[in-house]
Amino acid sequence: MKTNFNKYFIFLFLIFPQIGAAVEATDAAKNMMSELTIRESKLPLSSDPSWRPPGRIVLVSPGRRGDISPETISLLESAAGSAEFTIVRDPENEREKIDEADVLLASCGVAHAGMKKLKWLHHFSAGVENCLKNTAFSKNNILLTNMKGVYGPGIAEHVIAMIFSFSRGMHQFKAQQSLGKWNRGLATEYPMLEIRGKTILIVGLGGIGTEIAWRANALGMKVIATRNSSRDKPGFVDYVGLADELYELAEQADFIVNATPLTSSTKGLFDSKFFNVLKPSSYFINIGRGKSVITEDLVSALKSGKLAGAGLDVVEPEPLPEDHILWQMPNVIITPHISGRSDLVMKRFWIFVRENLRRYVRGERMLNVVNIKREY
Repeated sequence: MKTNFNKYFIFLFLIFPQIGAAVEATDAAKNMMSELTIRESKLPLSSDPSWRPPGRIVLVSPGRRGDISPETISLLESAAGSAEFTIVRDPENEREKIDEADVLLASCGVAHAGMKKLKWLHHFSAGVENCLKNTAFSKNNILLTNMKGVYGPGIAEHVIAMIFSFSRGMHQFKAQQSLGKWNRGLATEYPMLEIRGKTILIVGLGGIGTEIAWRANALGMKVIATRNSSRDKPGFVDYVGLADELYELAEQADFIVNATPLTSSTKGLFDSKFFNVLKPSSYFINIGRGKSVITEDLVSALKSGKLAGAGLDVVEPEPLPEDHILWQMPNVIITPHISGRSDLVMKRFWIFVRENLRRYVRGERMLNVVNIKREY
């Protein structure tokens, strides 16, 4: 009987290749969830008496991330079930299609308070600070989910790249290269470090922070962290403190990474008081949000030697003006908010969107539900 069933299953795959593709996509989503820190809601949507399968689903194409392949469109349509599935490529000129959506797969700025039919919006970024300013979410009872965790691997490797650049003085030698100078003496002047045994503090042990911690531990670093809600931690993290232990832990760190979302409690968190407790030999890396840092206080710490260097993928203001002093500082590495980019991120992106859509249509447990009160 089992043999006959297997033959029948294989037959279905051959005759209906879209079935096989859908199964593969679901398996890929399960694998992604096991590898990344992606939260699943406690209760299925079907437990809410107000939940209904959607009638109209609208996807606003994320233009800068490239066009959507026919294979991806097919998988999204299969996940949509019997609902009408529409792709909008020009939101300004196709507003009427968006306004009639029950489900919106887009950046949250597309939504507005007048969208009375909208029940769920899946936001295409991890940060939701702009979503929370949108009156659509304050006036209407809209389910909001985000991409937390999807960008984590690329961002984590960006952080590790910055750590290695500072520890081996790569940014300094690159400057010498542009001048055509063979300056071996710089290796004596600049503190060339081995990172094994060094302490890294990850402020915000969420999805991205956990990815950073895993890599840092593999390199032999001591990993300490803070998180807002609990002391829960994976085995590769040595210690997790709550938010009120930030200064105490910062005093111990050789590298400090901001991986927090921007909330009312993290805005301006890294100020002169914070930088004053650091070891002068420490490095600060920001891949969270620019507004978490008081830029003037960061510049002052770098100038005075209270901080050895800073790696910044996000800044305040953003973009940074061409004449800003941070551009000219030799102990600063700046990248233009691109740490989440990678050759694999869009594959994860569409796997995740498709899986959350599949779950919503079927009333299952959702992934990455945003807690509006917590602001993340």
